[in-house]
Amino acid sequence: MRIARRFLPLLAAPAFAQAEWPNRPVNLVVPWPAGGSTDALVRTLTQHLGASSGQSFVVDNRAGATGTVGHAFVARARGDGYTLLAGTNSTYAIAPHLMGALPYDDNAFAPVMLMATNPQLLVTHPAQPFADFPAFLAFARANPGRLSYASSGNGGTSHLATELLMQMAGIEMLHVPYRGGGPAAQAQLAGEVQVTFVDAITAIPHMRAGTMRALGVSTATRTALAPEVPTIIEAGLPGFESSTDFALFAPAETPAALVARIHAVFATTLRDGGVRERLLAQGMTPVIGATADFRAYQQRESAKWGALIRARGIRV
Repeated sequence: MRIARRFLPLLAAPAFAQAEWPNRPVNLVVPWPAGGSTDALVRTLTQHLGASSGQSFVVDNRAGATGTVGHAFVARARGDGYTLLAGTNSTYAIAPHLMGALPYDDNAFAPVMLMATNPQLLVTHPAQPFADFPAFLAFARANPGRLSYASSGNGGTSHLATELLMQMAGIEMLHVPYRGGGPAAQAQLAGEVQVTFVDAITAIPHMRAGTMRALGVSTATRTALAPEVPTIIEAGLPGFESSTDFALFAPAETPAALVARIHAVFATTLRDGGVRERLLAQGMTPVIGATADFRAYQQRESAKWGALIRARGIRV
């Protein structure tokens, strides 16, 4: 019994460390360039996380290979809670089907939570001959292969959303990939392509200025930032749904108790009124789901996008 008491502090230390997390700076790896929607979300959260915890939350942009460079970096990190992946769940769900061999395996991460979702708007240039989604579909069906669309890159959310739209609507368009959502939006503004899926926060200022026309919202419900724009489901394509989902992951070896502590800290931040207002103003809907629910959602998304990738023969 004396031996057990002697070693009790050592046995209790990991649990204490988890309860005290964070007690030093936390590295939040964003697998996309600075300036995108994921980067904007994470920087909004870090302001509150730092103030509430007294520790620094550092945004570390590690872009490349459709987000998998940043994923691989976190997969190799220690599971101590101080290197986390703040990325998109769509990338996590799509990459194994799209990329073939990855520098990490399916079990490389401990999912923590879904943090927010972001609708995309299917937009066109006001000079195009279609003013709404039904007219766009009619034009695309009457002119197969004549239209082109921009994306943020091969395998990105905007690319896969358009592939899903083409599959469900029975249309074909030419894919023109760009290096990120910003360049893709600029190509749309310049009239280099006819349609593009663009994050709501990016599209709406251009809509208000009259330089973009919205044809539909990618999610099952309308966005509060532009409630006049119908969903693509409402506009004539039942069952269509796609969104950019922002998620938090830890390295696989992270203890379950520490994952729960990280979840609790981020959930508190996402419940903060000021944080919620800033995210909603960016077109994002905060989500505070349980870790178990997030795992189930990942499985559904992986099955959905994997089936699309196989059916359409999509490769990077």
